[in-house]
Amino acid sequence: MRKICVLEFLSLDGVLQAPGGPEEDTSGGFQYGGWTVPYFDEAAAKLMGEQMSLPFDLLLGRKTYDIFASYWPQRESDWPGINDVTKYVVSHRPITGDWRNSVLLKENVVAELLKLKAGDGPNLHVYGSGNLIQTLLKNDLVDELWLKIFPITLGMGKKLFAEGTIPAAFSVTKSTVLPSGVLYVNYAREGDVKTGSF
Repeated sequence: MRKICVLEFLSLDGVLQAPGGPEEDTSGGFQYGGWTVPYFDEAAAKLMGEQMSLPFDLLLGRKTYDIFASYWPQRESDWPGINDVTKYVVSHRPITGDWRNSVLLKENVVAELLKLKAGDGPNLHVYGSGNLIQTLLKNDLVDELWLKIFPITLGMGKKLFAEGTIPAAFSVTKSTVLPSGVLYVNYAREGDVKTGSF
């Protein structure tokens, strides 16, 4: 059984759009691309290196896939093995380019994802892919959230928890606060929301 793990850079107000650079995703007039960069230091690089070295396959939305496919084939030394893992791409359009081991998921996406989860292989890591994440959340397909929460609010931009969010409980499996104030916290899906009264 494989897990779907969503790995995201997140502002305090839940924005995940364009963390890596000014031109990464300017849709909706987003002006703060690269908002994570001032917070990256040696401690952040160490934790990211640990996450990136785990066994995984990628599960990506089309926009993130296109960004990754234009970048990582030429920079494998920065992420050893990235070009060898299987990249599952959820899209209505055919895959262009030749990033090896890329597989298009186009029809009956939820059923295909359930088959992938039930099969053998490493966990499926989701980076970026804001639209895909809404589908995953809506269909209760997210097993773990690995969030990097930055001490900044952006006031605009695509949100992690948007149209697809359902009521769901999670438990913290790991947490670290870096000297920069960035919180690295992993959450595992844990049943239904419980309520009570004081």
